[in-house]
Amino acid sequence: MTLSIRRRTKILATLGPASDGALKMEELLRAGVDLFRVNFSHGTHEQHAVRIAAAREAEKAHGHPIALLADLQGPKLRVGDILNGQCDIRISSELRLIAAPSSNEPDVIPIPHPELVASLQLGDRLLIDDGKMMLVIVKVDGADRIARPIAPGRIMSRKGIAVPNRPIPIPALTEKDLADGKFALSQGVDYIALSFVQRAADLTMARDIFGAHVPLVAKIEKPAALDELEDIVALSDAVMVARGDLGVELSPEQVPIAQRRIVRVARAHGKPVIVATHMLESMVEALVPTRAEANDVATAVYQGADAVMLSAESAVGRHPTAAVAIMDRIIRAIETDRDANPSAQAAPNPAHVTTADACARAASKLADDLDCPLVVFTRSGSSAQRVSATRPRQPIHALTPSMPTARKLSLVWGVNADLEPEEPKSFDDILASVNRHEAASSIKRFVITAGYPYASDNSTDTIKVVERK
Repeated sequence: MTLSIRRRTKILATLGPASDGALKMEELLRAGVDLFRVNFSHGTHEQHAVRIAAAREAEKAHGHPIALLADLQGPKLRVGDILNGQCDIRISSELRLIAAPSSNEPDVIPIPHPELVASLQLGDRLLIDDGKMMLVIVKVDGADRIARPIAPGRIMSRKGIAVPNRPIPIPALTEKDLADGKFALSQGVDYIALSFVQRAADLTMARDIFGAHVPLVAKIEKPAALDELEDIVALSDAVMVARGDLGVELSPEQVPIAQRRIVRVARAHGKPVIVATHMLESMVEALVPTRAEANDVATAVYQGADAVMLSAESAVGRHPTAAVAIMDRIIRAIETDRDANPSAQAAPNPAHVTTADACARAASKLADDLDCPLVVFTRSGSSAQRVSATRPRQPIHALTPSMPTARKLSLVWGVNADLEPEEPKSFDDILASVNRHEAASSIKRFVITAGYPYASDNSTDTIKVVERK
């Protein structure tokens, strides 16, 4: 790879029936995908194993490291089995909510989550079926709750439930999540995404289960998570603005505000942030997106998100490659806008700036002033991530001896990672590596940053400007 100007904001595409097979995945990579999402809310372990193997085959053919993100389903709350499968609700209906898997009585809604029913208080709202039906708790009757509808409608069995602004005392990881997470790690995925994170303790629990060094993505999709946002971001390795479920529990006008806040906090902590859900939703069927969708992608890029995500568009849509290509075009257009300046949108907290952070900022400023690319030598990826967090105008080329690190960096804004199998022991070794990787490049000057000694895990503390002859 040469250090030519490339798209900085990454594209995360969800795998599914529309993108199955190594050839199709390679086509998506050529169209602009940087990493793939494996959605464990659907499919079997056998199906996921086939997809993961195909993705690695496509990665090999593509010739560039890509990350795989395993997205766990999380504790999805659902209505139980209702009498006759559905209940028609009148505006005058009074419904009894019980903690049970099923009910054979009219106007009794079973909820197979005792902790949810017990947590409901007078005045709480329940959103059922993505908000199509809203109930309000009007009475606490022992272990049961009495609710009335806001408007007439219908409640059907097994539909999802959301409770805005009420933390539910349930674990962030279900038995299914534990099995799925361990299986995904055995298949060599690079990130584990935790759904419905409500508190920082959810991340601590996940690390205790999956291992301290497993990269975790905290999906922010419940308003309760916003109350502990700083702590959640600090404990995560990356953050996802999961606007689907977040948009169910927040009013529509609050979702853009929440997105902007989450992106700002993640960037201030130097953590990669993904903006997800409904970005090009119309392209599940249509060949082109709406203008509003194009503007939505543009907003995420202007805010400085590390990645934007395709969900159904690439998993089950009719035009997955076209969706990726159009998203790529939108991002490139915004990144060439002279008014786009993501580096100005998220300053780090001065109280938490380390020597490595300061060196990363200095290297970025030096590269911008000299109008030359950055080369970062990194073992864990943290040096490249710190440089990326400063959002330099120049390309960032990460060289690493670790394939897992090279793959993880495919999520990080502006970073193009390559494998450097030879561990550098001196600056001369680093310079030799740069010359090997840039042999075909006409670029003569680079800013190189690394930790010293070079074969150690030391944080970034060395910056050098090198001019090739």
